[in-house]
Amino acid sequence: MLLAIDAGNTNIVFALHDEDKIIHKWRISSADSRTADEYMVWLSQLLNFENLDASDITGAIIATVVPQTLFPLQLLCRRYFNCTALVVGEDDVNLNVNVKLPNPAEVGADRLVNAVAAHKRYGGAMVIIDFGTATTFDVIDEDGDYYGGVIAPGVNLSVEALSMAAAKLPRVAVEKPAKVIGDSTISAIQSGIFYGYLSMIEGMVERIRAEFNGPMKVLATGGLATLFNEASDVIELVDQELTTYGLFEIYWANQK
Repeated sequence: MLLAIDAGNTNIVFALHDEDKIIHKWRISSADSRTADEYMVWLSQLLNFENLDASDITGAIIATVVPQTLFPLQLLCRRYFNCTALVVGEDDVNLNVNVKLPNPAEVGADRLVNAVAAHKRYGGAMVIIDFGTATTFDVIDEDGDYYGGVIAPGVNLSVEALSMAAAKLPRVAVEKPAKVIGDSTISAIQSGIFYGYLSMIEGMVERIRAEFNGPMKVLATGGLATLFNEASDVIELVDQELTTYGLFEIYWANQK
């Protein structure tokens, strides 16, 4: 089985692949100081629950946007799974994606992995919206090459910042309010967050399409993708497993 590790700013996702499908997926909060041994204590319990053992894992791949997590995750794979993990972004790992930017190294590993998966699974020119710690818009052309993108503060990050900066404003759940004009503090904040981000998404996609000057699909991923998809016709596809499948594709392409 293949262990795919996606280390983000908020969570680290561990996914097991077998026979071209995801069979288990777990997540743990990101922490710069966590050691390889701590990861294994946690992960071994989850493997045991599924009647699996460390010896069942025969390969691993890592994508991280938190540099401090890379060494302990690599050590985890070497020490406990007896394998050397492929690392997205290292010179010997081929993504089969041309990054059409002046400095390709600036693009986060997760964004490139999403580009690989989106082109492989859906094809064509595309805007990929990822609702993570940041809300990102990534553009790939019809050949699957990375064209550029947009980075905005994430939805939950904005909610947290608002409650921290304004003493009298509570932290609210991100959900679609019944109407745009709020009749209470909570509903007003929910409207500002939800409809504000919805307007940003729709407006940004319109601007990207106009600048790209060609037909484009719009694909969303991340925790809030379904919520915003239900409220707008601009999002055409939702794929919550996009990054994980991208890691899977990259691993096997490099084995070949």
